[in-house]
Amino acid sequence: MANTNDILNQFKTNQESKTIDDSKKLKVGIIGTGWIAGAHIREYLDMPDVEIIAGADLVPGKAEAFFKKHGVENVRCYNSHAELIENEPDIDAVSICTYNRTHAECAIAALKAGINVLLEKPMCVTIEEAVEICKAEKESGKVLSIGFQPRFDPNMQMVKNIVQSGELGEIYYIQTGGGRRHGIPTPFGTSFITDETAGIGALGDIGCYSLDMVLNAIGYPKPLTVTGYTSNFFGTDPAFYEKINHPEYAKAFAVDDFAAGFIRLEGGVILDFRIAWAMHLDTPGDTIIMGKKGSLRIPSTDCWNGSIGGPLKIYHDVAGEQVCTELPMAKDDSKGNFWKKIRSFLDAIKEGMPAPVPSSQIIYNQAILDGIVKSNKLGHEINIEIPEI
Repeated sequence: MANTNDILNQFKTNQESKTIDDSKKLKVGIIGTGWIAGAHIREYLDMPDVEIIAGADLVPGKAEAFFKKHGVENVRCYNSHAELIENEPDIDAVSICTYNRTHAECAIAALKAGINVLLEKPMCVTIEEAVEICKAEKESGKVLSIGFQPRFDPNMQMVKNIVQSGELGEIYYIQTGGGRRHGIPTPFGTSFITDETAGIGALGDIGCYSLDMVLNAIGYPKPLTVTGYTSNFFGTDPAFYEKINHPEYAKAFAVDDFAAGFIRLEGGVILDFRIAWAMHLDTPGDTIIMGKKGSLRIPSTDCWNGSIGGPLKIYHDVAGEQVCTELPMAKDDSKGNFWKKIRSFLDAIKEGMPAPVPSSQIIYNQAILDGIVKSNKLGHEINIEIPEI
């Protein structure tokens, strides 16, 4: 097995940090103060050019308790996103950290009010919602970035660099997915598993990350057709929740805990996808990107954690010999992926730059998620239709 420093250096990413101009502070709000909002506020508090001025949550008193817990004072709290938007005309940006089902409503309202938006993943639940979000973004001229922090991991960037370098040649087949052996996210209550709050399960929670890794690497071609399958054998079984003493969660469970799809992409690429919150396996397989000159193996992780599960391996022929080149995992010497997600959003606002994770790409991601759900209900392959925005 070859281990070539020249090859590794070719695919390394620049991790240099730049000085933050704190002469003008951005006024920021947080809509939805549940678990993921904690990650947002911790990073905002590390930004010298941010002033957190407002927050909103549907549960009375929850926003107030959230900001108190994080030691943030003088934050105006509201009982809905609509109240916050109406009463904070000077706010520059919001993080939307609400239930999946309310992502579209909150994002559209904020954009129409002229507010920049960092929208947590998944973008929303359906492709119809995604289209309306993109329309509101286009009309507003504001920054809308989707919360895909794995994009900023140096190993994920190395995957894209390898593909874009031409080292693998023309890509024709991709296998991707992953998931957890037993990892339905019920420690946070039922918000991840009910239809009225989540809408989609493992597909939206971690499946969107897996799709983004490979779609971003190959330039986000348009999805054309999808054959989809979803199931919830584990989530609807009371025995699954015995250890946490909540058998009633089985009745509440109304989303997918496993999903798979066979997707045809523009350019003749085939995407074979599977994702799980629960299964009798440690992984449904590594990610494999196959090209006409070489193939890339990306080791899976135990639980989608924003990076890769081990060294990348490039399989190719050199001087007539079959060679496997292993690329050691890159070390991230800068701030974490979540910090970089927040920072890139703020920089885009301040510098008038495009969104770091643009909706024009993630709408294709959402179209695949939605297509898998719709195809499963119909029981056959469907065409993916995305209207012009």
